[in-house]
Amino acid sequence: MGVYAVLAIERKNEILTKLRNEQRVLVSELAVRYGVTEETIRRDLDKLEREGYATKTYGGAIWADSTRTDLSYTIRNKTNVEAKRTIAQNLARIIRDGDHIMLDDSSTSLFVAKAIRDKKGITVITNSVEIIMELSDVQGWNILSTGGMLKYESLALVGGQAEQMIRKYHVDRAIISCKGADLQNGVTDSSDFHSQVKRAMMESARQKILAVDSSKFDRTSFVKIGDFRELDAVVTEKAPPKEWLDFFESISVDCIY
Repeated sequence: MGVYAVLAIERKNEILTKLRNEQRVLVSELAVRYGVTEETIRRDLDKLEREGYATKTYGGAIWADSTRTDLSYTIRNKTNVEAKRTIAQNLARIIRDGDHIMLDDSSTSLFVAKAIRDKKGITVITNSVEIIMELSDVQGWNILSTGGMLKYESLALVGGQAEQMIRKYHVDRAIISCKGADLQNGVTDSSDFHSQVKRAMMESARQKILAVDSSKFDRTSFVKIGDFRELDAVVTEKAPPKEWLDFFESISVDCIY
């Protein structure tokens, strides 16, 4: 029974990854791929629809708007991996030995943490359980957890306790990510809990950096984190469209790619 449950979870996660990458899936193809009945696949898609990831269609499902939903940490860490790795490498050139930094709970920040492990004397304040675990064996660093309420899907610590802890400190750089970046609506996320922690990090940092992959441009999520004018830099993996570059130049925000 335990083995079956693990296999079912792995299958569902793989279907979700396929949905994210290809935007649609077919029940018949998935049944053949996994060697299960079409009814089993339909139950998987039912669960994904209830969780807000999929919209069922005749014979399959299409990808739902993920700007409204917190993806699990397992899925986030497998999504847009190359883009996140490139962004992390760009940020590694900005972060210096001895810096005090804040990293949010995004999978992009986890890639940043991995990319800067060779730096010396870094102090990291984070609300990400994953990042704490990733950096737990780095010698000569100070790793501070925000504390707070655990959101199990994202392995993030959120809430008033996390925000109060963040506001006690003043750091060189805060690195945050988002679910949506829109010229009119600014920087947005899917949850009040996450957006408030990110907002607190921005207010506590000398340099405010948005790390965002190109798939997030021209998208708007549920709740606003802040305006682009409040940022010092936007780091992404490739050149955004010209209207975005012109916009960043007009508000004196560095765009690094």
